[in-house]
Amino acid sequence: RLEVAERIDARGKVLVELLPAEVERVVAEVVARAPESVAVSLLFSYLDDRHEQMLGDALRAALPGTPVTLSSEVAREFREYPRTATTVINAALRPIVGGYLERAAGAVAEMGVDAPFLVMQSNGGSVPAPRADADAHRLILSGPAGGVTGLIDISARHALDKTISLDMGGTSTDVCLVRDGVAPMTTAAWIADHELLAPSVDIHTIGSGGGSIAWIDPTGRLRVGPQSAKAVPGPACYGRGGTEPTLTDAHVVLGTLGSARLASDLTLDRDAAERAVGKLGELIGRTPVEAAEAIIAISVAHMIRALRKVSVERGLDPREFTLVPFGGAGPLHAGLLLRHLRLRGVLLPRRPGVFSAEGLLAAGLRIDDSQTVLTPYGQADPAEVLGWYAGRARELTDRLEHDGVGRDAVTVTASVDCRYLGQGFELSVPLEDLTPEGLSRLPGAFGDLHEARYGHANRSEPVELVTLRISALGTYADVVSEQVPAGTGEPDPAALLATRGVVMPGSGTAAPTPVWDRARLRAGDVLVGPAIVHQMDSTTLVLAGQRATVTPTGDIELTEEGAA
Repeated sequence: RLEVAERIDARGKVLVELLPAEVERVVAEVVARAPESVAVSLLFSYLDDRHEQMLGDALRAALPGTPVTLSSEVAREFREYPRTATTVINAALRPIVGGYLERAAGAVAEMGVDAPFLVMQSNGGSVPAPRADADAHRLILSGPAGGVTGLIDISARHALDKTISLDMGGTSTDVCLVRDGVAPMTTAAWIADHELLAPSVDIHTIGSGGGSIAWIDPTGRLRVGPQSAKAVPGPACYGRGGTEPTLTDAHVVLGTLGSARLASDLTLDRDAAERAVGKLGELIGRTPVEAAEAIIAISVAHMIRALRKVSVERGLDPREFTLVPFGGAGPLHAGLLLRHLRLRGVLLPRRPGVFSAEGLLAAGLRIDDSQTVLTPYGQADPAEVLGWYAGRARELTDRLEHDGVGRDAVTVTASVDCRYLGQGFELSVPLEDLTPEGLSRLPGAFGDLHEARYGHANRSEPVELVTLRISALGTYADVVSEQVPAGTGEPDPAALLATRGVVMPGSGTAAPTPVWDRARLRAGDVLVGPAIVHQMDSTTLVLAGQRATVTPTGDIELTEEGAA
């Protein structure tokens, strides 16, 4: 970290000019350190970036091929610590991301793929790969964001207006609530205790996945997670050296996960799972089956708490929502969550294990921009504010058109971060109409949002405009949905893989349970629980009293029998 002799104040006035001699001194020190990447963050550069640009130009000339990141290029926002952290995280990622994308682009070209190479971002939109490394900090939550994009697409195809995603893999579970096809967004994310200034899909994450380790705490209570066995060595049943009991091992003990071949030719070792879970059970005076049921019950409680976090704790009734579970472990617990939360229903994607990846196909290109202004509403010049939006809208639209999106396929949305004068935190208020009339409605809209969020609003308090925000989304043609052949309502007997003794979670006793091959199910087929649906990338449990119906697109609708 090097200091620079310069200063711009909070109003954008230059107090200490950055002199050429100082630029030369700083550049010489940086060059001497032979860095892999350089981050430049100066006070109040979001108001006037001249000094940062001077340093950036000199550093890029002196260090050709070395990434140089300027805070004014990645986040023109106030609060110098988050802006600096964002700049540093971006700089740290660029050598890694840039090299990876270069290799990936080469591999795609060698495969003969004649199509744009796009990369998913945390905001739920994609970006052309050549530009992705410059905004590497915007890719951090791209995996979960892909799942939410897929959720929006599948919700539209099934005409669902209220859905909740449950993306459960080996280490964690991501939950996101979507209404009317619009993903909730946040303007910042926390990464390893650092605030990252980048628009991101608002996703709630818990440390509970298929590889979550079950353990006994010092008080003698059974816990599950957040520690994970990860992919290597993985759960004990993977046969890769893992010995700790996990959620996956618990399902193997109950028989809800069998020994059929899974992805990567993986077969599960039931004996190893029983040894691991049985050892834990001895510590709490329970049989292996009882211990396995307890592990699953605790894990489901974690998931219920996460789903309540994004619904009940925000004043929303989960009974009005359809759950869309995916990831390798999501469908295993869908029936339990349906029953415990009395959800409207469950929609199981055709390929749950790769659903987040498929979500990328439905994501258009997206660019976000922002500018902190810190101006009381009464003192703001409407022409200046609207001029910024108009200029940025033209520039972002031009950029998307250059990326291959037609201008008529570009949608621009705007918002303003507002707060009462003197408050320390702000709310993002949508700006529906970019006209003086639309701007005049901003204080009232902020008051409504403040009242909805906090239960009160002071309509006489002056409102401050904090940060102007704009997003441009360029959409491609809709993804074509695959159709499956129509059935008769009764599954083909050839789709029955086996009937085996299974202890359904909560039942306590084993019962003969049919195991169906999902690849052989047809549209209209109905499975009445208890039943298990097997596929290479996931397993679905249908509890007694539940009904699973295959849709024309191969998705499965899971409901409680007799439920409206």
